[in-house]
Amino acid sequence: MSSLPQHLDLHLIRILYLLLVEKNVSRVALKLNQPQPSISASLRKLRELTGDPLLVRGARGMVPTQHGESLLKPAKRILDETENLFVRRTPFVPEQADRTFHIAAPDYLDTQFLPGVVASIRRGAPNSRVTIHHLGPGTDYLRMLSDGEMDLVIANWDEPPPHLHISKLFEDPIICTMRADSAYAKRTASDAMTVEDYLTLPHIAPTAMLPGYHGVIDAFLERQGLHRKVAVESPYFGLIPYMLTQTDLVLTTGRQFIRFYEKTLPLKNFTVPIKFPPMRFYQLWHQRVHQSPEHKWLRDQVTAAAKVVVNR
Repeated sequence: MSSLPQHLDLHLIRILYLLLVEKNVSRVALKLNQPQPSISASLRKLRELTGDPLLVRGARGMVPTQHGESLLKPAKRILDETENLFVRRTPFVPEQADRTFHIAAPDYLDTQFLPGVVASIRRGAPNSRVTIHHLGPGTDYLRMLSDGEMDLVIANWDEPPPHLHISKLFEDPIICTMRADSAYAKRTASDAMTVEDYLTLPHIAPTAMLPGYHGVIDAFLERQGLHRKVAVESPYFGLIPYMLTQTDLVLTTGRQFIRFYEKTLPLKNFTVPIKFPPMRFYQLWHQRVHQSPEHKWLRDQVTAAAKVVVNR
């Protein structure tokens, strides 16, 4: 590499390729609309750079040397790949696309939202695949987004990384719920829970998704100088409503999330006596795919699925 000139002219590689193909300086000059002496000068420079004659006289004109012949394919490849660098991107046609979309999301989303995203992608791009990734403490989503291993992250963290692009999806007001026939639920009206009750009741909470971060509920309480009694942590958020039915535990979560479970499980909802801000869900993506047509299409599908949740 150190023997290469500091500025290697791409046009010189084009001349090299044409000389090896045409085997004639005059024909190359005509093709490039340049004077013959200029092409001859370029051939001299190429010979100097390669240390090889490249073209020599044969029985029926000029012929490439063995080394010159070996340069034909690399020169063609360089020209082709360089041309690809500046070819205008073709429009993304989802119906014809055959690719895999990678989405990371927590499992405490509205039960209809993520299925809606998958259904929308399947309808629009039936030949493509969707991989849903678990979002947990071991998920290095920042690296995966920057390396292209992940297309989107759906989350509700208080402070998403500032260098990522963000689009708000929907909000979910916070409530708490417990087994309807628990001792506390039977004697207390749904709007009569006190702050002291809330903080002293045994809570179940999802396992932290990020190291050192305990979720929007506990982060908010901590800022208020409050602390609730978390008796159980579980990484399986979809199972937590079922755990409530056999325990005295309390779950604080989004109203939209619990709406599905309260149809079939004996749960009682309470107005939280602390003014939590609603859970705000958004999608995150990296600058490297910000202008990509297929990623724009993917984000549109996620946004459309979120609107269905909001308008439900």
